[in-house]
Amino acid sequence: MKSLKATGHQLADSAFQLTVLRREVADTLHLPLFHEKLSAAGLFPLTPVAPAVLQINVGKMCNQVCKHCHVDAGPDRKEIMTWETMQLCLDALAQSDIQTVDLTGGAPEMNPDFRWFVAEISRLGRKVLVRCNLTIIVANKKYHDLPEFFKRHGVEVVSSLPFYSAAKTDSQRGDGVFDDSIRALKMLNAVGYGQLGSGLVLNLVYNPAGAFLPGSQKGLQEQFKRALLKDHGIVFNELFAITNIPVSRYLDYLIESGNYAGYMEKLVTAFNPVAAAGVMCRTTISVGWDGGLYDCDFNQMLDLTVASPGRHIRDFNVAELGQRAIVVNQHCYGCTAGSGSSCGGATA
Repeated sequence: MKSLKATGHQLADSAFQLTVLRREVADTLHLPLFHEKLSAAGLFPLTPVAPAVLQINVGKMCNQVCKHCHVDAGPDRKEIMTWETMQLCLDALAQSDIQTVDLTGGAPEMNPDFRWFVAEISRLGRKVLVRCNLTIIVANKKYHDLPEFFKRHGVEVVSSLPFYSAAKTDSQRGDGVFDDSIRALKMLNAVGYGQLGSGLVLNLVYNPAGAFLPGSQKGLQEQFKRALLKDHGIVFNELFAITNIPVSRYLDYLIESGNYAGYMEKLVTAFNPVAAAGVMCRTTISVGWDGGLYDCDFNQMLDLTVASPGRHIRDFNVAELGQRAIVVNQHCYGCTAGSGSSCGGATA
């Protein structure tokens, strides 16, 4: 692992990341290749079912720099989805039966056309889900009305909160993040989010802080609900427990801390065929900030485009995409370990 540490800065190059994954797992660790595990479970090639979600990354710009971020997002990132590409996404939606649009980033709200995009998606009668980092709501006065904006368009808010204590949250996401997150959650609660009978859905996301798998989603949800209500008077709907995928900053952390081999072994040992059958890439199509099409958000970060003739949103064709084989690699073990992991939490 020493030589990898010496070239850790190269991890920003997605092609290098993929080379590291293949070499370390296939050659050094002698662990089975992911497609071999799928084959043994009768699931290879992995194929899609009718798409239910169009997940769109509207840009990598973010007001935070989180240690576990698989997008490598931050204030210095310039990749941003243009209005023209957003219009292509709307055109694709109009010709499909996809009912849910999952907007992500970075902080998606920092895209200058974000509000227009949300309004247009809503006008098409589709459900809008926004992955909000919470702190963006209190970061600047121009974002303070986001809770009301979300309410007006019936947006489902999904927000990352590493833990219900300041120490663990701030260690992963930066000093002061926990307090700002609590302020934002109270603002969302104040307009009805998470409140019983409001119809305004507020879900939280938990990612482990270290090189281990998340615990029971149900158990974690009970802990979060009890602690946040008792200490802060905050309510929410569900907690999604998501496994950290070994790409980008989290891969960098694993290598620098000497935990890469052990973590990969944990993922492989915990491979669950039931979870594999329910992975999100079977029902989700991911769109990159530049309009590229991917099987999932993680493949997007590794530049693994869909295995389909049309690989850009301008060529969106549901029938063609339905015939593709989903592109898999070693990082896919993260979604199939234990209870499974997806953008909506456990899958098994």
